[in-house]
Amino acid sequence: MKLSIRVATAGLALSALLGMAPAALAHHGWSWAESEQMTLQGTVQQVQIAPPHPWLDVRADDGVWRVELGNPTQTKDAGFVEGSAKPGDAIVAIGNRDSDAGAKRMKAVQIKVGGKTYDIYPSRIKKP
Repeated sequence: MKLSIRVATAGLALSALLGMAPAALAHHGWSWAESEQMTLQGTVQQVQIAPPHPWLDVRADDGVWRVELGNPTQTKDAGFVEGSAKPGDAIVAIGNRDSDAGAKRMKAVQIKVGGKTYDIYPSRIKKP
């Protein structure tokens, strides 16, 4: 039985997409985060502005936290671009922490660094 190149290519592409689907679903959205918001204060250790989501590593009193931001376009639209934060900068991040209490990870809705405030997810910022 012979398969055409087109059918074989389509089958391989579909297999690859299905194989990546669980990882993509696990990474995106808010289902992994608690509904309550927290404030994290610390010092920027590392900054990554690249897909799928920019992030910062922040040293706080209880260790290093991974602070995830929005997708690259959303983060840039909030004004946070390459150079907005650098290692050693003081930072305040407001967001939703990982529902796994052992994980030091949060999804930021707002960050304050270098005297500026960046509203990454303005509609999700809970006013006190």
